[in-house]
Formats: sequence, structure tokens, C-alpha cells
Amino acid sequence: MEKGEEVTVDFETFVHARSAALARTAYLLTGDVHAAEDLLQETLARSAERWSKIIRGGDPEPYVRRVLYTRAVDGFRRRRLVEVHTEHPELAGPGDEADAHASRLVLREALMRLTPRQRAVLVVRFFEDRSEVETAALLGCSVSTVKSQTRHALGRLRELAPDLLADFSPVEAP
Repeated sequence: MEKGEEVTVDFETFVHARSAALARTAYLLTGDVHAAEDLLQETLARSAERWSKIIRGGDPEPYVRRVLYTRAVDGFRRRRLVEVHTEHPELAGPGDEADAHASRLVLREALMRLTPRQRAVLVVRFFEDRSEVETAALLGCSVSTVKSQTRHALGRLRELAPDLLADFSPVEAP
């Protein structure tokens, strides 16, 4: 087996093992299944071009995720955002499942109204459960930028979807 073939097998193994997790992150970054698929495909294509260099550094996932995040933010800068109207959550029928679905719709709409950078910071910090330092390294910015983007994004979410945070209100001391 030639060295180039070995690298290809390693890339294929990586894609097979990690594409589902990367696809979930791409969906959270884009809010659209088709856009997430395109983002993931573009990320994997760019990573495949540089794969031999990427694997020399050890674990390829941080590099691939950084490509995913930066492509998501850059892609939103190039594309015009189109507002998608969904059903009104207040029209959902009774039941926990309908309430959960309605909450997800409200959260999705609120997330889509954030800037791409704010959405990326929230996805990395809270969905992927990364520290501020890790988030800064992955997104290629400073820790203070992560902190300010997180603060602004959460503040904006509070404005856009106050009902979602009602269950998480701090308990007042007696």
C-alpha cells in the first residue's frame, strides 16, 4: 500500500466515525438540513485536500471543526439570509410533545436571528460543552471576544424568546 492510499483510508475512517457528530454541529450552525449538509461537504472537501498535513498534527478533529466553524461564519457573510416563517408555536395542541416541539421552534427562530459568530460561539460553548479558552482557540479569536459574544448572544436570546427562559429563572432568596 502506498503512503497516499494509507492517508485516504485514514480520512475515510475519520469521516465514517465523526460525520454524524459534525453534521449535528453543522445543523446547529445553519438551522437548515440542506445548508448543514452543504457546509459539512465543503468542510470535508477542504479537509481532504490537506489531510496529510492535518494528521501530522495528531488528532484531526479540532482542525476539521475549526474549518466547519469558519466556513459557517464565512458562508453567512457571503449568502443573503432569508427569513423562514414557521407555524406559530402558540397554535400547537396540548401535550408535552407539542410543547417541546413549540419550544424547539421558538429556540430555532431565535438562534437564526443571531449573528453567525454569536451562533457559532453558543454552539461551541454550550452544545459542545467547551471552555471559553477552547472556544476561542477553535474559532480563532480571543477569550474576551468569546465572553462578549456569549453575553450579547444570550442577551439577544432573552429578548427574542423570553418564555423559554421562564423555567430557568433564578430563585429569589427569602
